[in-house]
Amino acid sequence: MVFKRLLGSLGVGGPTVDTVLDPGAPRPGAALTGQVHLKGGDADFDIEHITLELVARVEAEHEEGESEGVVAFERFTVGGGFRLAAGSVHSVPFSVTLPWETPVTELHGQGLGIVLGVRTELAVAGARDKGDLDQLNVGPLPVQEAILEAFGGLGFGFRSADLEYGRIGGTGQQLPFYQEIELTPAPQYAHQVNEIEVTFLAGPGGMEVVLEADKRGGFFSSGHDAVHRFTVSHDGVGHQDWNAVVDDWVRRLVEHRASYGAHAGHGHGGHHVHDGHHHDGHRSGPGMGTVVAAGAAGLAVGVVGGMVAAEVVDEIGDFFEGDEDEGDEDED
Repeated sequence: MVFKRLLGSLGVGGPTVDTVLDPGAPRPGAALTGQVHLKGGDADFDIEHITLELVARVEAEHEEGESEGVVAFERFTVGGGFRLAAGSVHSVPFSVTLPWETPVTELHGQGLGIVLGVRTELAVAGARDKGDLDQLNVGPLPVQEAILEAFGGLGFGFRSADLEYGRIGGTGQQLPFYQEIELTPAPQYAHQVNEIEVTFLAGPGGMEVVLEADKRGGFFSSGHDAVHRFTVSHDGVGHQDWNAVVDDWVRRLVEHRASYGAHAGHGHGGHHVHDGHHHDGHRSGPGMGTVVAAGAAGLAVGVVGGMVAAEVVDEIGDFFEGDEDEGDEDED
């Protein structure tokens, strides 16, 4: 969906910008391609630069509770240095590389409830305006898909996915937030954990997988988190028995709890250093999250009521455009 806006800083008669992304869902670390279409206004304008900004809808947990906001996590200058004649039409093709840690928004073509966008900034004669916003869809890397399929094959189910502001200590995390994919436990682990949270931190040389198990609290104790980190390669994905690998990971989480008890689980591996908080399995996920049931082929996708895709489009428009309007008022 494309959101068009007149270049507000120039008022009526200014140029307009419309960014169109090429179809498909690029993977993290791959090229995002498309074109920026400009239409001249009532007079000639000097286009100083055209910048694309990747933005995400992110949750932040703090002492007062939880809040949401927009985080910009990458910027690319894709054009500029030319004059746009009055009434003329000009297109600027672009190809930029997505960060390796770009969150995954869909699996098998179905949305996970993650909201990403590409915001276009046009600088004209010293004035700037974020004149266009487009929804960004990102598919999983082969190793990410293989791991999620393995969880599904073992009987885990999709609960929700969200983006958390903060950093995971002891990892090579680059972005100011990370993605959590929350899974319901497989039957064989249901008596030991409430859920498994999966975080992928990909890079050009491989990927860190952070697994967090929300442990059930006993009658006299509250639940704590057990955390483990694993490193996998991008190569040879099809030659791995991922069901066995993932099952071993989960077993190690459970054994860690059994061996060390509640005190060892919290903070293992330096997880969740922001604000010193830890999860107690209390979140039910974002309201627009999809429900994905485990199936024979892995994480089989089922969208509740068929409303998720439309809701995501509405959310990204309303939420991001609201953020832009606030920014414009601040500048005035």
